[in-house]
Amino acid sequence: MSTRLRALGAVAAVAVMALLTGGCAAGTHPGAAAVVGKTEISIGDVDSTSRAVTTALGQNFNSTAALNTLVSNALVAEVGQQKSITVSPAETSAAALNAVGDDQAMFSKFQSDPKTRDFLNAVGNASMITVKLAGGTVKDLQDQTKLQQGVLAVRDASKDIDVSIAPRFGKWSDGTLDSTISGSLSKESAQTAAKRKAAEDAAQQSQAQGQGQG
Repeated sequence: MSTRLRALGAVAAVAVMALLTGGCAAGTHPGAAAVVGKTEISIGDVDSTSRAVTTALGQNFNSTAALNTLVSNALVAEVGQQKSITVSPAETSAAALNAVGDDQAMFSKFQSDPKTRDFLNAVGNASMITVKLAGGTVKDLQDQTKLQQGVLAVRDASKDIDVSIAPRFGKWSDGTLDSTISGSLSKESAQTAAKRKAAEDAAQQSQAQGQGQG
């Protein structure tokens, strides 16, 4: 399972890196977790995505990971629209399968539920746009050179796209969401902090085990 989670996280991380040059402000309204350009991501979307993906993976996919990926998918999608990049259903499907380590059983599990299907397809779409920005094709989904070139292209194209994050989720730090940095004056309760730390530790441990197996 950890290998599958790492594969999914790797694709999301490519898109997240694009946020290094993105704007960040507490410009969301109540009920919104983030606003990426013209796309709003609700707190409900984050929570339901976290639960659904956790169930599909059989591993914790917490709200920080969910929001990171949802914001990344939305940002890259906006860049794709700006650049008039089209992604066919077949390309999305191939990239989505790649995102779960080419595990057909896991892919089918994600596709069987509308929530996880849409989530994984969005990850695949973002991955394809990133590769195409570097002049690549579906065959280059695991080409790190192409991916890095695509990331640089996304970063450049996303400079004028505003990214606003609700303070309760933290702040962007080094291109990713840092939930330990509170954007509000309210202090995290000891119980919430302990639960968050336990979840983060478990995720780090499973990732380390997956890397050891690889």
